[in-house]
Amino acid sequence: MCGRKTLTKDIASIIHEMDIEECEANNYIPNYNIAPTQFSPILIKHNNKRRIKMMKWGLIPKWSKDLSIGSKMINARIETIMEKPSFNSLIHSNRCIVLVDGYYEWDSTTSQPYYLYHQKKHILPIAGLWTKWQTPNSKSICSYTVITTTPKNNISRIHNRMPVILHKDNIGTWIDSKNNNILTILGKIKKYKPTLKFHPVSKTVNSIKNNSKKYIEPIQIKATINCFTNK
Repeated sequence: MCGRKTLTKDIASIIHEMDIEECEANNYIPNYNIAPTQFSPILIKHNNKRRIKMMKWGLIPKWSKDLSIGSKMINARIETIMEKPSFNSLIHSNRCIVLVDGYYEWDSTTSQPYYLYHQKKHILPIAGLWTKWQTPNSKSICSYTVITTTPKNNISRIHNRMPVILHKDNIGTWIDSKNNNILTILGKIKKYKPTLKFHPVSKTVNSIKNNSKKYIEPIQIKATINCFTNK
């Protein structure tokens, strides 16, 4: 699963790198330890323009009576996404890009945290779904879930799941709700195998209270795997 991530770039850099045309993320600040239930910038298509909007991590379906369910819906498995009622309708109309420049994963055996990121430190565009939930007092909350898949390349050495990372050429197709050829779209994004770098980081990142650049820096451990090979 994907349960912690980072977005450390400033808003101007995000807008430039992702060709953003509209920004509703004025309260965004770079974050080295984004956790479920927190807000972060999400890319959607609105009136044929690329827009980023702050959304809450953890999907809150429209039928939900309260927002607590969101903490249980931070991820959606790509293998069953068409079968789940909470996701089936959204896959056609509410696809989004979760913007991160890295994410944390914990070794399934040792619980050692690792930081995973693009080899050129670019933004990793992750496939997601989003929706808008109405509170009892008529306040709207936009929320999202991260789509996950089986790990590609070297990632399986750490964990048996990873987020679905999109090739830059598939970003426009993914966020375009007018394109409803879902099986074709899913087929394309499943084929992409991104090459990520990763290294062990301090276990202090386990606490969401710890949020600074030092938590993504590599540490030395008694390695059981080669953390820097892509073979």
